Amino acid sequence: MGVVRKRACIGLVLALVSCGSQESQVGQRPNLLFITTDDQRFDMLGVVHPFLETPTMDRLATEGVRFENAFVTTPICAASRASLLTGMVERTHRFTFGTPPLAAQFVDQSYPVLLRQAGYRTGFIGKLGVATEPGATDAMFDSLSVMAPPYIRQQPDGSSRHLTDIAADQAIDFLRAAEKTRPFALTLSFNAPHADDNDDRQYVWPQAMDQKYAQVVVPAPPLAEPAFFEALPTFLKDASLNRVRWNWRFDTPAKAQRMTRGYWRMISGVDAAIGRVLGELDALELAANTVVILMGDNGYFLGERGYAGKWLPYELSIRVPLIVFDPRATRESRGALPTQPVLNIDIAPTLLDLAGVGVSRTMQGRSLVPILGGAIPPDWRSDFFVEHLFDVPEIPKHEGVRGERYKYARYFEQEPVYEELYDLLMDPMETRNLAADPAHFGTLTELRRRTDQLQTQYGGPY
Repeated sequence: MGVVRKRACIGLVLALVSCGSQESQVGQRPNLLFITTDDQRFDMLGVVHPFLETPTMDRLATEGVRFENAFVTTPICAASRASLLTGMVERTHRFTFGTPPLAAQFVDQSYPVLLRQAGYRTGFIGKLGVATEPGATDAMFDSLSVMAPPYIRQQPDGSSRHLTDIAADQAIDFLRAAEKTRPFALTLSFNAPHADDNDDRQYVWPQAMDQKYAQVVVPAPPLAEPAFFEALPTFLKDASLNRVRWNWRFDTPAKAQRMTRGYWRMISGVDAAIGRVLGELDALELAANTVVILMGDNGYFLGERGYAGKWLPYELSIRVPLIVFDPRATRESRGALPTQPVLNIDIAPTLLDLAGVGVSRTMQGRSLVPILGGAIPPDWRSDFFVEHLFDVPEIPKHEGVRGERYKYARYFEQEPVYEELYDLLMDPMETRNLAADPAHFGTLTELRRRTDQLQTQYGGPY
């Protein structure tokens, strides 16, 4: 069924609901389970990684749709999660660490508010990461449980339990309270595999993962040679939080082995927790009408470039996993690997479209529903805006454009402005900055102009 016809049918059902039962209406609308992970980059899935074991995520990927080119528009959790909620880029919603709370005008048009207004039972479990005005979350969620490290939590009976498993426990409780006459939209937001910066271990995994990867020798990451880091400009080297955290995690070979295995174990712990939640969906006979979306909130450096963290415009920092599993989809669409660039700002309109709810005109993202059905809109984006505006000296601000072949970034507070230009086709690891190459002056000029255009469109100069 075409997207337009499908929307029309859903609209007809909603229009006739006053003449029919609420249960009949629910039958036309799927439940929605949106899962986010923290600091899981695009290649950290078993289906693409030589060592990582993620059987649940792999099953969702092979039976659903995995987007090969999924990105965030701002590579930091606070701004990215606000973009997930609102379908807007940071330049528009203006929220990140250190800013005022997300404005009411954006909260009012967020996907949980709109879904709740449309009759969905909305829930949120885990890392919210977005400050809101008092009372705002009451309009967003019927139930809310916000969690943060430390990862190991003492239980009333004296036992200990990992935060990942606690989040899964609460998700299962939410599902068990599901109403047959009301669809649900649950956001399950894991803190893992984000490191606990206040714990010397950094990566703290569930006990069940203790021995996983114990025999794996972790290969050295690309671009980890000291000479590569030393060639960076001073502001990306000496005053870089990425380098500070590299010293916490990867500054010796033995530490790099231990820390990387810990990061993998945390991802495998999340995978096992998701498996439990999906198993409960089956047991409650809810799985056949529940669409599952899994996305990371930003990418991550595991020693590449001499870094540990994200924040910068490189592919490893902005590219994330995105899987959509719709049990109602045809067999022909299962296992699809669309290559179109899709963004975190596309999640909110996608959730609304799946629910048959009108997408807010304020949203800058686009619904992925046509792509899920195998229809690629002819006017789909070919580039997108990337920025980072957190006001902290250790993370330099930047803005730019990531296109199909070239990526441009400018660190606009540096004097003079520092620019980067990479040919992603010829140099996918972004090792050769072409900004000063006369042969690429035309491309540089065009991407400067495109950055200015998108900057103006989204809110103007910072």
